[in-house]
Amino acid sequence: MRNDSRRTCSRISLLAVAATVSLAASWASGTLALSASQARAAVARGARVLSLSENGSLHLTSKHGFTLNEQGLASGTLRGTIYVHLSIVSSSRVTAELNIYPSDGSITARGSASYRKERTSARFSGSMSIERGTGSYAHGRGSGLSFSGTIQRSNDAVTVHVAGKAFD
Repeated sequence: MRNDSRRTCSRISLLAVAATVSLAASWASGTLALSASQARAAVARGARVLSLSENGSLHLTSKHGFTLNEQGLASGTLRGTIYVHLSIVSSSRVTAELNIYPSDGSITARGSASYRKERTSARFSGSMSIERGTGSYAHGRGSGLSFSGTIQRSNDAVTVHVAGKAFD
């Protein structure tokens, strides 16, 4: 891959990881969403459209009430540390804020997901949006990204998968 392609893929991956933030959290009231017309305008002005498919394995760093603070690494095209604040807002819903820090910037995403407990884990599935970025990711945007994952009930470790299209 050329350096520009890697950088673009990294930006998009970061956005996907941001979706991971959605892990189980939703700040839907404050998320940035692109309408179909905004997406077309982004493409028309030469923005790159990237397909994201990212995975993350996180571990608990602290717990405050019904909020899990998690940290881990992103795998896929984006490499960086991920921090997720996952809040269990009801017996069936979670919200999340995700921050990812690759070497050349950062991305923040927020999301919401349905949540269901199982015997040894809990599963979540929902959507998320990229809220903001810095450095190389300052212009990254994406909404309607899907995210899913599990929370291990024994140690609160989280795994996530984020997929969708993002614009740079």
